[in-house]
Amino acid sequence: MSDTHFDLVVLGGGMAGLPIANKAAYKGLRTALVERDTLGGTCLNRGCIPTKTMIESARAAHTARTAARFGVRVEGDVSVDLASVVRRKDEVVRSIRENAYRQVERNERLTLFEAEGRFLEPGVIGVGNATIRAERVVINTGARPTRPDVEGLADVPYLTSRGLLDVTDLPEHLVVVGGGYVGCEFAQMFRRFGSRVTLVQRGPHLLPGEDPAAADVIADVFREEGIDLFLDTEARRVERRGSGFRLHVAADGEVRAIDGTALLIAAGRTPNTDALDLSAAGVEVDERGFVVVDEAYRTTAHDVWAIGDVIGGPMYTHSARDDAERLYRHIVNGEVATSAGRNVPRAVFTDPEVASVGMTEGEARAEGREIKVGEHPFTRVARAKAMGETAGFVKLVADAGSDELIGATIVGPHAGELIHELVLALDLGATYDRIGRSLHVHPTLAEGVNSAAGGVHRPAGDE
Repeated sequence: MSDTHFDLVVLGGGMAGLPIANKAAYKGLRTALVERDTLGGTCLNRGCIPTKTMIESARAAHTARTAARFGVRVEGDVSVDLASVVRRKDEVVRSIRENAYRQVERNERLTLFEAEGRFLEPGVIGVGNATIRAERVVINTGARPTRPDVEGLADVPYLTSRGLLDVTDLPEHLVVVGGGYVGCEFAQMFRRFGSRVTLVQRGPHLLPGEDPAAADVIADVFREEGIDLFLDTEARRVERRGSGFRLHVAADGEVRAIDGTALLIAAGRTPNTDALDLSAAGVEVDERGFVVVDEAYRTTAHDVWAIGDVIGGPMYTHSARDDAERLYRHIVNGEVATSAGRNVPRAVFTDPEVASVGMTEGEARAEGREIKVGEHPFTRVARAKAMGETAGFVKLVADAGSDELIGATIVGPHAGELIHELVLALDLGATYDRIGRSLHVHPTLAEGVNSAAGGVHRPAGDE
């Protein structure tokens, strides 16, 4: 076997491509990992890790400004040194990324190609100026921010999540187009850093896909913190205006203008498939460019699979890692390991956080299912009161006939941590009443989960 012939070629070194390439190589497969940018993909370099690192800085600033509610006096104005925040973020990312490169370097059967890969024909891939041959191929090239169809956008400097992470001069007025996960997290982050922030969302609620009641909690908090919200509003046209821009938006048949100094476009994700020449390998994509796969991650080409964001939702690092684990077990061990039936939790790292798993109440009712719903507000959870963080609730959705849990939503402090009890409950087929009988430590936020199921921690007098 030549140096250009591999048992497995992985296109893309993101958080799914890295583990499957490393593990396959350690199991004896001669493996090539092709990455045109930097190992770690979106999550490590311009997504999960850097954003959450900066969110912690923003939270620290907010806590300092609101310390008086805890009886703590902070003298003088609280200000944010954004350049220092960015340096801290870069250091956190650097330390994790360096470890990723060390893992690859130590793996004797793994060869890293730092170049762009593209199919030349089935089983043959061009990597920069070289050509390699593959017995099997895994596509993990991820996705990038979408540029929406807004007139004039190509002529106005704008930022995506990638660029905004490196801004060291605080924008005077940040305008965010898009009210999904990315838009909401950045809007609150930069408001807490000290920018004036306006958020424009095309739909009637923030965080589409989540329980509307949870989205309403976030909208109320945003307004309390001074974020200007334009819901059910479409961004139509943008133009330069002095050192900034003017965004023309439409709502209820009326058009108005919003002037800003920095523009963040957070309007979804586009798959990185346009440079792969997938047709040369017989790999089909859908109308949006995402690779078409079945539940076993098989594409329309023989011995070619795809995992992660490049196949569409759910676009989360944890689901991509699970894709990699399941596909690894198939390729290396010959197991039948598909995505069928798995429960993928999700979380938005606003403050309060929003986390959910399974079906929302609205989704269950839209399917015509008979359900029972248990809900408990954090205003009635002792630990939340002690923390001064009572916005939000725990909501459980169960099948009315079997009593089996089918979904859960938490909006409140540390929701991203609390949801895991309910992920396990869903995986194990636990019933609503079983959650209610489960004893939780007092005083903890998790008591709210038990209380939502009408359990032993539900305060006397609650309906």
